Amino acid sequence: MDILQTLQALNACHGPSGCERPVADVIRQLAEPYVDECTIDTLGNLICHKKGNGPKVMFAAHMDSIGFIVTHIDEKGFLRFGRVGGLSAHEVLGAPIRFANGVRGVVALDGKVEAKEMKLDDLYLDIGARDREEARSLIQVGDTAVYDTQAFVSGDRIFSPYLDDRIACVVLLMALEQIRNNRNDLYFVFTVQEEVGIRGARTAAYGVDPDYGIAIDVTDSDDIPGAPHECSSVAGGGAAIKVMDSSVICHPLVVARLEQLARENEIAWQKDILKAGGTDAGAIHQTRAGVYTGGISISSRYIHTPLEMADLRDVEACAALAAAFAQAELD
Repeated sequence: MDILQTLQALNACHGPSGCERPVADVIRQLAEPYVDECTIDTLGNLICHKKGNGPKVMFAAHMDSIGFIVTHIDEKGFLRFGRVGGLSAHEVLGAPIRFANGVRGVVALDGKVEAKEMKLDDLYLDIGARDREEARSLIQVGDTAVYDTQAFVSGDRIFSPYLDDRIACVVLLMALEQIRNNRNDLYFVFTVQEEVGIRGARTAAYGVDPDYGIAIDVTDSDDIPGAPHECSSVAGGGAAIKVMDSSVICHPLVVARLEQLARENEIAWQKDILKAGGTDAGAIHQTRAGVYTGGISISSRYIHTPLEMADLRDVEACAALAAAFAQAELD
């Protein structure tokens, strides 16, 4: 599977939290040759089931992205917006954006506000409309927008909007390609609404009722200038095996098993400890009477900005480790 081409296909979809169905449709087409059945539940989670006789293992990667939602259209045709997930004023200023219907624009700053003092409420979307009437002919209050930046590869690094968490969706698709020994009962779940409170993973895990859960997501990379050392992994360091973040303390048996599988299969790996932030693991491990839960993370720079960055070798390592766990003998 070509990582860049697959990621571009997913990013071409409009998929902020609550609007993930276009992404699910593309993933379903790519996953169907490798699984026995695909279903979409009430919230919109895509559940791809590869049947087996062993323990029930649920892998989760979220399809949704952060985004913008229009709250007001002023008399000059400028759009005020609210956040869908974690937006920061200093990260989105000047970003190109697009709506589901193809209308494009840019995030701009109110001229009365100094950039160093700006807050998200000081920003607006400019779609080039002359006035409110023209803007309303293109966009309605409640419409959502996403980053309109393009993915590309430079050397061993991939730059793209929404690596969080589309790159993890690619990892699960790559893992599906690699599975040869299907002893476990496997559920590859592409979840919704993670960016607004890990909502899809909660209902999906309740429905699947897994014995084991593995969340695949990005994690911060501790290798940028002036890094505050609030995380432990670095881009290019291999698959990051999660130990904890603010949503989960991973089960030590799962952490140990992932480390063992990485060593046995000569997969480059590192530990993922994150002081803040969370993943679908936060919901999975608390489901019903509890789930043996771990995480495999892709160390990424500039998360939630218009262009995030990761190492392609880490992507491949994460896919190999997920495939190894899927095929492992589990108690």
